[in-house]
Amino acid sequence: MIEFKDFSFRYASGKANALQNVNLTIDDGDFVGIIGNSGAGKTTFTYAVNGIVPHHYKGDFYGAVTVNGLDTVDSKPEQLAVHVGSVFQDVDAQMVASMVEDELLFGLENFGIPHDQIEQRVTEALEEIGISDLRMRDLDSLSGGQKQKVAVAAILALRPDIIVLDEPTGELDPQSSEQIYSLLQELNRRGTTIVAVEQKIGLLCRYATKLLLIDKGCVMLYGTVREVLQQSSRMEEIGIHVPRIVSLHKELTRMGLVRCPAPVNMDEAEAMAKEALG
Repeated sequence: MIEFKDFSFRYASGKANALQNVNLTIDDGDFVGIIGNSGAGKTTFTYAVNGIVPHHYKGDFYGAVTVNGLDTVDSKPEQLAVHVGSVFQDVDAQMVASMVEDELLFGLENFGIPHDQIEQRVTEALEEIGISDLRMRDLDSLSGGQKQKVAVAAILALRPDIIVLDEPTGELDPQSSEQIYSLLQELNRRGTTIVAVEQKIGLLCRYATKLLLIDKGCVMLYGTVREVLQQSSRMEEIGIHVPRIVSLHKELTRMGLVRCPAPVNMDEAEAMAKEALG
């Protein structure tokens, strides 16, 4: 469980709070998608979960953030890392090895995973992401998208309770993006809590169970995907492009052609279209 209580944070170099008075709970097994404009505070939110704030980025920290009962201020980053696996937006800054296999081995050995489990974990993680063929490649020879997949595989090998990802599909094509989110959804079904910052809202809505909208450091909306999408007008006021099926629902409702709630997936969109066609 992740809990934010009256949490605010201002970077040492900042003139205003990056996040302001955040109060929310992410329950075990949630799949939370974080959306918002550039500079809204999304990345800072992820830093608060994995302890990068305040241990690596100093500043004014107010309130409390707890992860599985651990206070992120009182707990060392390595203690939090046992529970929270992170995939950062800047993948290159995350890499510590020169070869793909070594990148996965580094985390496993650092966290004291028994040696008789390491080979299986590396093999399974690479297979799940579909990059077994990259195992012996130098990281410098990989594309940005391939590096993102390696970063996700390295986290999967550790099997944390919580996975936090900051725009994990930023350099991936649509097929690879779907692959990553399908895998995250499967991990979520097995009990892993997922927290993902994502610009591709339509993609996110197909896999997440909850949406968190942050704007100018404040939590504006937080609830199930359906609850948040039902407030599409408010999202648009903030400057968030809602999924096209939601925009279509809004127009069809205005025309009096449908009475169903806003669809959150293609099956519901198809049912909406059939209702509109009568």
